Amino acid sequence: MAPDCIGSAVEALANALQPGQVLMLENVRFHKEEEKNDPAFAKQLAALGQVYVNDAFGSAHRAHASTEGVAKFLPAVSGFLMGVELEYLGRATLNPERPYIAILGGAKISDKIAVIENLLTKCDKLIVGGGMANTFLAAKGYAMQDSLVEPGSIETAKKIIANADSKLLLPVDAVIADKFDAQAASQVVAVDKVPAGWRVMDIGPRSVTLFGDALRGAKLVVWNGPMGVFEMPKFAEGTFAIAKLLAASGATTVIGGGDSASAVKKAGVAKQMTHVSTGGGASLEFLEGKVLPGVAALNDK
Repeated sequence: MAPDCIGSAVEALANALQPGQVLMLENVRFHKEEEKNDPAFAKQLAALGQVYVNDAFGSAHRAHASTEGVAKFLPAVSGFLMGVELEYLGRATLNPERPYIAILGGAKISDKIAVIENLLTKCDKLIVGGGMANTFLAAKGYAMQDSLVEPGSIETAKKIIANADSKLLLPVDAVIADKFDAQAASQVVAVDKVPAGWRVMDIGPRSVTLFGDALRGAKLVVWNGPMGVFEMPKFAEGTFAIAKLLAASGATTVIGGGDSASAVKKAGVAKQMTHVSTGGGASLEFLEGKVLPGVAALNDK
């Protein structure tokens, strides 16, 4: 274990390595130059080796010294995990098998507007659940009461609905609660019948059936974001039901990291998914169609 990640003492340790030995460097983020992608700092890192291998897909969307800068001074290639990530996420953006279904959830539509717009040009159906579905439902004129809704994104949601044609699928019923609490009173209602003082916490059983029908026969499914507050067992059924539908679907299933990865693990079906991404933010940006600096920096051959 090196005392730092740069400097003469670290270079001496690197030069003294014998065949089969590994030198682990100290955390690069102890240096402010790392996140600034400082060329001099990157050059000092590069001085420690002969080839750069990036296997950190979860950081590939960041142009930092250790993810992008160092590749300017050394031959740079992907590791095996990076290769698998690019293979499966590439399937979802370049030449997807069809029918291709995308599922998006999570709390906020504002975080995923670019993803939604990009996926709608590529997928056959886009299923939306979670808190972000509330903003779409509010855009349709439904009173969502105390549910999480982003007022600033309602006009954007209206435009997406208008342009999506029949591709966009939204929940038709919901599990609602009288407060944001694991022990809250709950009931299932149609999405246009949320009573005052209540909030949406999960998709309901009719929505699971609707989404399941859309998933039937799919060849490729990409999922990013839970269908509800799955951290609370009472409001996890919708998310777990979708996870189990995917596990049994026979489709190529690509799970987009973060909460989605946690959800398929909690549902006990992670091993039945084709690929569970290690990068939440990176996978989202890839699905947006953005170039990831840590990937672009790698040599083509």
